[in-house]
Amino acid sequence: MNRYPLWKYLVIAVALLIGGLYSLPNFYGEAPAVQVSSAKPTIKVDLATQSRVEKILADANISTTGMFFESAGSVGTIKARFNNTDIQLRARDLLQQKLNTDQNDPNYTIALNLLSNTPSWLNAINALPMPLGLDLRGGVYFLLQVDMKGAVQKKVTALSTDIRSQLRSNNIRHQGIDRSPDSITINFGSTDEAEAARTLLNTSQPDLIWIIRNGAGSVKLLGEFKPKALADIQNNAVKQNIITLNKRVNELAVKEPVIQQQGAERIVVQLPGVQDTARAKDIIGRTATLESRLADPLVSRINVGEAAPPGTDTFRFGENQMGVFKKSVIFSGDNITDASAGFDQNQRPAVNISLDATGGRVMQEVTRENIGKPMGMILFEKGKGEVLTIATIQSEFGAKFQITGQPTTESANDLALLLRAGSLAAPMEIIEERTIGPSLGAENIEKGFKSLLIGFTAISIFMVAYYLLFGTFSVIALAVNLLLLISILSMLQATLTLPGIAAMALALGMAIDSNVLINERIREELRNGSSPQMAISIGFDKAWATILDSNVTTLIAGLALLAFGSGPIKGFAIVHCLGILTSMFSAVFFSRGLVNLWYGRHKKISKLAIGQVWRPQEK
Repeated sequence: MNRYPLWKYLVIAVALLIGGLYSLPNFYGEAPAVQVSSAKPTIKVDLATQSRVEKILADANISTTGMFFESAGSVGTIKARFNNTDIQLRARDLLQQKLNTDQNDPNYTIALNLLSNTPSWLNAINALPMPLGLDLRGGVYFLLQVDMKGAVQKKVTALSTDIRSQLRSNNIRHQGIDRSPDSITINFGSTDEAEAARTLLNTSQPDLIWIIRNGAGSVKLLGEFKPKALADIQNNAVKQNIITLNKRVNELAVKEPVIQQQGAERIVVQLPGVQDTARAKDIIGRTATLESRLADPLVSRINVGEAAPPGTDTFRFGENQMGVFKKSVIFSGDNITDASAGFDQNQRPAVNISLDATGGRVMQEVTRENIGKPMGMILFEKGKGEVLTIATIQSEFGAKFQITGQPTTESANDLALLLRAGSLAAPMEIIEERTIGPSLGAENIEKGFKSLLIGFTAISIFMVAYYLLFGTFSVIALAVNLLLLISILSMLQATLTLPGIAAMALALGMAIDSNVLINERIREELRNGSSPQMAISIGFDKAWATILDSNVTTLIAGLALLAFGSGPIKGFAIVHCLGILTSMFSAVFFSRGLVNLWYGRHKKISKLAIGQVWRPQEK
């Protein structure tokens, strides 16, 4: 009656094994480490860089306890772990000297860091500790408001310039173009001219809906953004700002930075471990500009240290070369309206660039006169220029053109991203900022886990005292529930915060509540005269419906918090929902497995160790 088939015990064994393995990394602590990341947009950190770092350390007889390469999109990072801080400092100084030949203009950022002390065999199965949130590690928190009106206004300004150029090229006469924050109005002297303009603009400007309105003495052609186009402009502005912010915070060598969208118009920036608020604000608010110039037709590249031709400017191109350019600027990043990766006619990686009317007109004139000569893109940040690419002008082109010569699709995507994200797509304002000290974070960790331990101990004492052996089964199931919850959070790499610890404590209470229902239902069956084996069977079966109802209703509330909450509320909801699922497994499935294993082997049982069973007195 009370026996599990073998496959159910195998499921329990596999769950315990996986839970144990993936919760282990959280108990190893952290070790001193050095982090190597790119300090320039044209310098890539990849596996070849890792080999170079390994050789530098090996030649100096500096041993590591692990070296790891991490890649997030196009951004790579190398982390080397050491036994103590003395070796860490030696490695940092050595890498700084060997990787950056020019200390005033470094190619790589070498920063001190902390890295999990998890053994390599656990890292091999992707068993990683939960990252700690800002309230547990300490650091800086910013909430940024993106100016959506500014993003739309920037698009309107660019389109109105394009429209004026297109009308002029097609000999369509107008009486002026008026701009509003989200629409364009063109004035005409006749309906025929307005119709001709609408026919042209419906094709060339498909993001706008064009409507003719007759007024007193004039005809107006009103262009308004389609809802999808307006949403795309706003979404792209937030995403481009997030990409730009990600590039900028790399300088701080922050471990597990959080830069994510909150709602439709806000961005949350969390920098764990950073205490210098002024420097963080400076980096986040930094502006970058992009310029296109003609390269020197005779010597477009020289080695570092070589003399450049007179009357030219030189900018770093990679690690050991300099690009040589003329002083005049063809167009700047403000003229770029779009940049995307694609392929040329020979299916080779390329970057498609769109300029506004002003940039397109200048580009057409310059390329007509310089076919076969090199042209480059230069990104300026912190007053220093970095060459992104140098390409040869193949033919005359205007507002839309391609940059070819990219070796891979990934490099084409990287270049398109840099061209789009050289500066912020829309202005941002810091509407909230907080600084949490590391000592406060350590105190939060200590208090949070102490509360968990006290809660677990108190529940265990009560359950064992009140339900005896069945209480012991319940405590073991509760420990399994906590183990599975920690392992799932580790596998998902969910950031642990104070609300998450609170949700864990709540999960303990809800999980033990299920066991209380089961134990009391078994007691009720014993009071009604059922045999011990029958009481166990009926108790688990009938309690299951109540447990399911209570957990489902609580799960619905948790999902509502997850869907509509943000920040700490969402962190609480994630742990809360996962805790409900693990509690249903541990309190019912695992707990019954223990009971069946203990009592199921006996055919006849005289009594159950479930505490005092109060039977009704007979009159």
